[in-house]
Amino acid sequence: MSDLKSTGPQTMDAPTPEDALHEAKALNAEDHRDASGRLVTADGRSLKSSLNRALRLQKARAMMLIAPLLIFVLVTFIAPIASMLFRSVENEIVANTLPLTTDRLESWDATQGELPPEAVFQDLFFDLFLAAEAKEHTKLGTRLNYESTGVSSLFRQSGRRLDDIGEAYQDPLEDLNEAWKEGAVWFELMSGQGQTSDGVVTNQIDRFNKLTSSNLRGDIGFALPSEEIAALLPKTTRAYTAWAVFTVFEDEDVVAAEDPWEAVYAALALDLQSPGATDRIAAYDGPQAELLQEAAANLEILPEADFTAAFLDIDEDWGDINRWETFQVYSPKYTDGYFLNSVDLQKTPDGFEARPENERIYITLFQRTIFMSLVITGSCILLGYPVAWILANLPTRTANLLMILVLLPFWTSLLVRTSAWKVMLQQQGVINDVLVWLGLVGDGSRLVMINNQFGTIVAMTHILLPFMILPMYSVMQTIQPSYLRAAKSLGATNWTAFWRVYFPQSVPGIGAGSILVFILSIGYYITPEIVGGTKGVFISNRIAYHISSSLNWGLAAALGTILFVVVLVLYWAYDKIVGIDNVKLG
Repeated sequence: MSDLKSTGPQTMDAPTPEDALHEAKALNAEDHRDASGRLVTADGRSLKSSLNRALRLQKARAMMLIAPLLIFVLVTFIAPIASMLFRSVENEIVANTLPLTTDRLESWDATQGELPPEAVFQDLFFDLFLAAEAKEHTKLGTRLNYESTGVSSLFRQSGRRLDDIGEAYQDPLEDLNEAWKEGAVWFELMSGQGQTSDGVVTNQIDRFNKLTSSNLRGDIGFALPSEEIAALLPKTTRAYTAWAVFTVFEDEDVVAAEDPWEAVYAALALDLQSPGATDRIAAYDGPQAELLQEAAANLEILPEADFTAAFLDIDEDWGDINRWETFQVYSPKYTDGYFLNSVDLQKTPDGFEARPENERIYITLFQRTIFMSLVITGSCILLGYPVAWILANLPTRTANLLMILVLLPFWTSLLVRTSAWKVMLQQQGVINDVLVWLGLVGDGSRLVMINNQFGTIVAMTHILLPFMILPMYSVMQTIQPSYLRAAKSLGATNWTAFWRVYFPQSVPGIGAGSILVFILSIGYYITPEIVGGTKGVFISNRIAYHISSSLNWGLAAALGTILFVVVLVLYWAYDKIVGIDNVKLG
């Protein structure tokens, strides 16, 4: 384009749409065309392609300018909201901790009024044993305790006594032959011979990663079990491989040098007692075949498998069908249970139902939050409008001095301001003392202005008032005084001039301040916690409680999501009724 500098100003070194337009004018004047009749640039490129290239470069430069802000918004705003939405339905901990049990429970019918079959209790033993060794069973107990009180202690107590169940099978085998005590013997037996079963180790590593929320990979130092031994002793293969994975990744020990868990002995006993196992073992000729055949020939030394009774012996709550219904209902990886709890409902095998009346708190808290936020917003409008009007109509020097008083609360800690109101409003506080001194109230009938809704409204109105004054003041400053003088010159009274001329022009400032104050108040939790007591707290206080105290992040996320949707709905309603385009900040 260097030969077209005379056609117009050029910008920088890179082509721009303006450059393309200047060149187009020059080409029209010189009529540069190729053999097909298309307009081309001086270097022979299509004019259309040159223009598109210039536009793309301009858009790329604009995108690079806003990229830092876009990344910041994505990381600090969009990502947390997406995480909150996901956590409000995520429920993988149950299936990841008890994979065998949850799969087996799918076919159990709770309406029959009977406990799950023995196979479920067997799977529970192996699932819970691994989880207890990894110290993950208490996390699952905490999660399910949100839905059924007492599950946390049930899992904690059971995790300490699982070894006793396994020892009932370990001791007879070791008494029969001390070779069962040797880790090397187990290693040789489980390695087997012939073609290996590749999927067993991979599945157990994946299971361990899901259980511990890790991403471990590598050689576990254990020759993959052969397909023959995996078919002959399926439960033992699974239990031994789970132990081997744990031994390498968690304990960082050598598999061949360590004795397996008690759960591995229990799994071997179940395989030996399975129908047809004796005949299959008699035909086996792999490593440690004689040791295995000896155990199969002495099945009478092993106790009859009754894991149901073993768990009931640990805690009678394992015989409570309601517990098992809870396990079954919350076994899917995703659940709507958190959202149901957020609206005072509970998930059941048949769907959902209302919670007992004494447990219904969240609907009340949502209603109270919306109502009190509206009252606080209205209070800020009533108190802030006259202040903003005075500031907007005073001389600039005086208005600036008074504006310092409006901004002064921003220089004081929120906790200090809230605590000051606690001192002011309590029954032995400054306000009550003044009222008693003036004789307006008796000393024995002091006003109760704290630990209730009144205290929350007063304290939060004071805290949020500047956020209402500033937008209204900015808008009122743009209203020309000549409008009021013109209205009065046409016969309007002071009130008519204000109501018909001045107030409509200040509505955009009221709208901006109202949105700002309402959204801030609906999410406040520090001030209501200090001065609200039990009657003046918001739903945000329960969200903070579940995040920091009960650690029920799923319910906190669901409550936060509902609150977020409520704000969006109210914002949409405001836009339809008032119009968001009418909101101005000056």
